[in-house]
Amino acid sequence: MDSQTSQPSPASQPSQPSSQSPHTFQVDLRGLVDLLSHHLYSSPKVYLRELLQNAVDAVTARRAGEPDAPALVLLHTADGTLRVEDSGIGLTEAEVHGLLATIGRSSKRADGLADGLQEARSDFLGQFGIGLLACFVVAERVRVVSRSAREPQAPPVEWTARDDGSYTVRTLPEAERPEPGTTVYLTARAGAAEWLAPDRVRTLARDFGALLPYDVRVDGEPVTDLPAPWERAYPGPEARRAALARHCRETFGFVPLDSIALDVPLAGLRGVAYVLPSAVSPAQRASHRVHLKGMLLTERAEQLLPDWAFFVRCVLDTDSLRPTASREALYEDETLAAVREALGERIRSWLTGLAAGDPELLSAFLAVHHLGVKSLARHDAEMLRTMLPWLPFETTDGRLSLAEFAGRHPVVHFTRTVEEFRQVAPIASAQGVGVVNGGYTYDSELVEALPSVRPGTVVAELDAETVTAHLDAVDPAEELALTGFLAAARAKLDPLGCDVVVRAFHPLSVPALHLDDRSARHERARAEAEERADDLWAGILGSLRGSAPRARLVLNHLSPLVRKVAALPDPELIGTATESLYGQAPLMARRPLRPADSALLNRAFIGLLEWATQREDGR
Repeated sequence: MDSQTSQPSPASQPSQPSSQSPHTFQVDLRGLVDLLSHHLYSSPKVYLRELLQNAVDAVTARRAGEPDAPALVLLHTADGTLRVEDSGIGLTEAEVHGLLATIGRSSKRADGLADGLQEARSDFLGQFGIGLLACFVVAERVRVVSRSAREPQAPPVEWTARDDGSYTVRTLPEAERPEPGTTVYLTARAGAAEWLAPDRVRTLARDFGALLPYDVRVDGEPVTDLPAPWERAYPGPEARRAALARHCRETFGFVPLDSIALDVPLAGLRGVAYVLPSAVSPAQRASHRVHLKGMLLTERAEQLLPDWAFFVRCVLDTDSLRPTASREALYEDETLAAVREALGERIRSWLTGLAAGDPELLSAFLAVHHLGVKSLARHDAEMLRTMLPWLPFETTDGRLSLAEFAGRHPVVHFTRTVEEFRQVAPIASAQGVGVVNGGYTYDSELVEALPSVRPGTVVAELDAETVTAHLDAVDPAEELALTGFLAAARAKLDPLGCDVVVRAFHPLSVPALHLDDRSARHERARAEAEERADDLWAGILGSLRGSAPRARLVLNHLSPLVRKVAALPDPELIGTATESLYGQAPLMARRPLRPADSALLNRAFIGLLEWATQREDGR
């Protein structure tokens, strides 16, 4: 038998500094394996994917010329070793030297060594020619025995390689491999025996290869499970729903609200999206399972769907998407962008279909995932028009859709923050003013977009002037009698940039309303910055002073408490009481207090205690 051995040799050095003779790079295989295991691959488990990939590609190549050739991939485990046998196209001795022993060269390349493989390249799983090199992540020795189907008269050939970069090639007697195909033998390296253990191999093979098109077995146990759950025929819709729910629970660990078929024939893509049964943050990265021609590529595909579709998890099999070099992620290119758009359209169609045919399921979905639909509706007028009767919003009339709310009120007022809504909601509701809470994510944008899909609707942001205008004015004679009280109250709050007015409104339990819209806050922030700035910046900020209204403390003249405060004879005590009302108003609205507000509230509390104790001492 012929035998050849190759060892890495040092590169010769040029005898003259000006020499232009070429030199060959020397590769440290152990260093390269370390690079693969720590930087390219996320886990040593990928070795089995590479073995399955090579075996499936070999079978595909043989069946391209022999459609009736057997299609088998058999894995056998025993005592820290693994044997992977396929009925593929096999290799000749020349191909073994040219393909297995040259790092970076692939049998899928048009280099003249394997033209039969090149003809079927579009059906291959592998694209990068890493091949058996990945096996050294878990094995110290790799042995390959192969016999070519294209040259059946050629004897079997054996290639044995070690992780030090050495390899041997020899021909074997025909009896060693009577049929075409390839068998790979792995011997575990120290500390890696667990990756070749029977249970681990079986689990990995089932995970990577459940959708492969050929019969894959581990120690005689079938691994492939075809057709895929989303491609099987079922007796009816309910049977399909139940089967997919089981698949989702086994794959992702949850029972979905519903499943969405994701067939995109033009992209060679088929699969299913499962709708999460509980809310998730839009910022949470969604992980999807992607198979490439049946082989699991990744369980963590993050850019597969539009950002707004964070409420689903997908399992897909594709023929067209490109993997990255590690074959553990998708390459971001025009194809992926087109697939992302097509999948987004499919999910959008599912939503509109629910609106038309299954309102009960749509209501259940929106109760959990209204945020994702609102995100989509912001930029999609058709989606907004379709979902308008269903999307819930917090309003002064309760939780309603925008369409229903707009039907009740001639003007749809909205606030931009939750705090503003909480502050005015009780008052606005009592006065018959309709207000939508636009402080939640996307809500104010959707309210502003309402006239575009519901012509004639008037939308306006609620401001202090609007609220005040809807409150009842106090009788002029009574307001005149309050002149001294108002002067003392205004003097106390003037340093805070807040005016004081008196109005009559319900409910009586609200003694004061603090109206502090965006324009007033901007002006206050500008004034505070001007106080802290040097002369140059103070002059610049001063020139930016606008005519924006100040914040207002609206005292409720119908409140017994306010009437008692207005009747106090001491201006200093009136100021302290006014500070207390000012501090209480944002607390009732559950609005966060600024440091200055907290200091004021504490000062007013101490002042009232001092007044009470002095009065007690004076008796």
